[in-house]
Amino acid sequence: MSQAGAEVVSLGCRLNISESEQIRALLAQERELVVVNSCAVTSEAVRQTRQAIRRLRRERPEARLLVTGCAAEVEREQLSAMPEVDGLIANTAKLDPRAWNVPAEATSVVPQHTRAFIAVQNGCDHACTFCVIPQGRGQSRSLKVSQVLSEVEAHLAQGAREVVLTGVDVTSWGHDLPEKPSLGRLVSAILSAFPELLRLRMSSLDGIEIDDELVELLAGEPRLMPHLHLSLQHGDDLILKRMKRRHLRGDAVALVTRLKKSRPDIAIGADLIAGFPTETEEQHQANLSIIRELDIVHGHIFPYSMRPGTPAARMPQVDRQTVKRRAAELRATVSEIRENWLATLVVQELSVLAERDGCGHAQNFARVALPQGTQPGTVVTIRPTMLREGLLI
Repeated sequence: MSQAGAEVVSLGCRLNISESEQIRALLAQERELVVVNSCAVTSEAVRQTRQAIRRLRRERPEARLLVTGCAAEVEREQLSAMPEVDGLIANTAKLDPRAWNVPAEATSVVPQHTRAFIAVQNGCDHACTFCVIPQGRGQSRSLKVSQVLSEVEAHLAQGAREVVLTGVDVTSWGHDLPEKPSLGRLVSAILSAFPELLRLRMSSLDGIEIDDELVELLAGEPRLMPHLHLSLQHGDDLILKRMKRRHLRGDAVALVTRLKKSRPDIAIGADLIAGFPTETEEQHQANLSIIRELDIVHGHIFPYSMRPGTPAARMPQVDRQTVKRRAAELRATVSEIRENWLATLVVQELSVLAERDGCGHAQNFARVALPQGTQPGTVVTIRPTMLREGLLI
């Protein structure tokens, strides 16, 4: 817990992390306040939200406890009924000083971190059949280019060496702006405006919406990190259609093939769901095989979680034991490929951004242990000599 300001607990995605830092800045004078910035993407995320609320109430019995985030929208009645909760803050209002009764000038505060998460976009206009996030986040809305540049400038002034562009559906950035600029244009604008910015990284992207300008930047711009995390979800075309995704397996394969041809060192990550309703064993095998075909080294594996009110909840469900088994098999495959990939990085020269825990991330997002005394925020050149439990030493 911070010695000054409200205690803010962030659950879920990188967008929540970014927003939680802004909430901390807003509430820098509120010492007897606890905020849970919740997640509702899965039933497990909601369980963890409720668990965090109960724990925080035990630890801070005298503090005022408020809940915001997606669960505060999707699970409003259930969270309101919890005796530990003093109130809810609407997800769409959580960055508005008026929602917290603080002066508007508090928004000028920027937290000091080595890596800055900048939410360039919020909300989602799509309707994936498994997802409740549009209920919690609303329609897609984008920051203007000038607003993004102002945020980047503020974070750089505070010492950030890497900027991560994040959002609910980052590749939809600009669709709601009058001139409908592409995400590639935004990335180009940032790199042009700030030659001192050493590293720019993208969070999860919807591959079908990556524009040609962004592809070219990912393929060849050294300051744009060689790390692409895809909102892939599955490797079988029929399941993708039942999910109401807008890409097919071949689209993902073509994109990654194109990028690896130009930038062989690019590291591929992906979100994958195990045990989606109606998934057969053959379709599960297609999910397993795309991990190897795309060489996925940063895998986020989610056992399918039924969310009330979604179309997928009305589909024939896969039994939970099968879902757990399939998720474990997906994780094991990613782990094998990741371990082999990390082994190839031993004795290679890596540029690593030092963080505050004695480790850092290389350009390809591999985790690296740093020599004792390495100053957080510095970018150092490292030649790891061994691999231990997934960490380059």
